[in-house]
Amino acid sequence: MSFIADKQTLDDLGLLGRFRQHSVYSLFNRVHTAGGGRLLDEMFHQPLTDPAAINRRSIIFRYFQAQQPTFPFRHATFRFVENYLGTGGAGNIAIATAGMLRKKMMGALLKDDQFNQLQAGLTATIEALLSLKDLLRPLDIALVQPAADILADKRLSWLEEERGLKQLPVMKAARYDHLLRNTLRREMETLLDIIYQLDVFIAVSTVARERGFSYARALPAEENFFSTTALTHPALADAVANPLSLDGNANVLFLTGANMAGKSTLMKSFGIAVYLAHMGFPVAAQHMRFSVRDGIYSSINVPDNLNMGYSHFYAEVLRVKKVAEDVSSGKNMIVIFDELFKGTNVKDAYDATLAVTAAFSKYRNCFFIISTHIIEAGDALKQQCDNIRFAYLPTVMEGNIPRYPYTLAEGITSDRQGMIIIENERITELLAT
Repeated sequence: MSFIADKQTLDDLGLLGRFRQHSVYSLFNRVHTAGGGRLLDEMFHQPLTDPAAINRRSIIFRYFQAQQPTFPFRHATFRFVENYLGTGGAGNIAIATAGMLRKKMMGALLKDDQFNQLQAGLTATIEALLSLKDLLRPLDIALVQPAADILADKRLSWLEEERGLKQLPVMKAARYDHLLRNTLRREMETLLDIIYQLDVFIAVSTVARERGFSYARALPAEENFFSTTALTHPALADAVANPLSLDGNANVLFLTGANMAGKSTLMKSFGIAVYLAHMGFPVAAQHMRFSVRDGIYSSINVPDNLNMGYSHFYAEVLRVKKVAEDVSSGKNMIVIFDELFKGTNVKDAYDATLAVTAAFSKYRNCFFIISTHIIEAGDALKQQCDNIRFAYLPTVMEGNIPRYPYTLAEGITSDRQGMIIIENERITELLAT
């Protein structure tokens, strides 16, 4: 089964976007090969739902983080290798030799560049194979064993003799070319695939080491559990970490707090950690353990839809309906709602927040984080539900100046500093002049 995360969720959490400066993808995108880029894309678009597969991938990342190897290839130079191996060679050595001689003559007589290009691709590939051999030598992990076996093939025993050579004699070049692009074509494809994997594993593990990220432990879905001792947003330096746990007995976190207290950041941090953990990637959370889920939905920045005539409130309603359909179908979901029904009046928002939160809470196989400014709904939910955890992000007033510690506290806050902030900005004074 594929992990569910729609465009709204991916946008809310800022997960994708190769060229989006602050996306989570761009944070990890330090790959050096086109194939590595394709593999990274695939991993981001296809999170895993099998705990064993997730943990296997995390173990590989952890291994490379500990070993700290340097990836020896760069995009511009490795393109020669990819282009060279991506085109087929001659069917037999006689044809390969004749073709090489013909290219050599055309280069001499007609200034044709085919021979030089072929030589450049061949020598670049030889150097790449030697660099890969050097990279693999100290590594002891099953991922690289097929590559080590191929490079140990006696048919490639000549590689070391050609180290550093920039130009090969025609006959020798023809023989090597036929071997690499014809006889060992499948083996070369395997090596490229492993190089792409190494590119991703080294790049991502390097980011994890530099930023102090950890690796989550995936558990079976039926354990119905999430816990971390220190959750932060991966893009924030020196972020305040918070512990967070959910299970079947407390599967809803009802979150309150003033504007700018950090509610949205905490919710995004949770969603990003869950998504990355299902990829087997490092997370900005310490000692994280989680039961695999079927997917994640968020409602943080729901836009109106003028083309379809949807108001902001109706767009919110449709979003909640979409989530309700999957939750009620029996899927194990993560759901993040930031300020439910903020597009309507206070009375309707109160009634809807109370009704929807209570209804969702009955699905104890799902985890919910629901934030709101309507603290009265929390008081009512305390009377109705025994599986909701109430927490808030506090505001500390220092005179008329609010300070936000970003530390999660138990309970429901009554903090309302909106007018204080407006007064501090002297808006009414400006309008009175």
